[in-house]
Amino acid sequence: MQKSVKKIPMRRCLGCMESKSKKELIRIVKDSESNLSIDRTGKKNGRGAYFCDQEECLEKAIKSKRIEKEFEMSISQEMYDKIRAEYLADKKEN
Repeated sequence: MQKSVKKIPMRRCLGCMESKSKKELIRIVKDSESNLSIDRTGKKNGRGAYFCDQEECLEKAIKSKRIEKEFEMSISQEMYDKIRAEYLADKKEN
């Protein structure tokens, strides 16, 4: 009898494009009103995309417009600034 091994969910970082376990990554979620926010719990409703817990990966994802491509929408500079501020505020708390 084989012991069942739980599969670890893997996601790809939008910055460095490396596949990592879901728990190692930060989730950006797009809600039903097309608002973007950081979701560290991974449980908010909406479409999600992931990046490593490093500011460089977030900046690469923004610069290369991978977040826009992932969510199939254009994102304003104000929205990017909000995401950056939210990420940095979360980073200081943890």
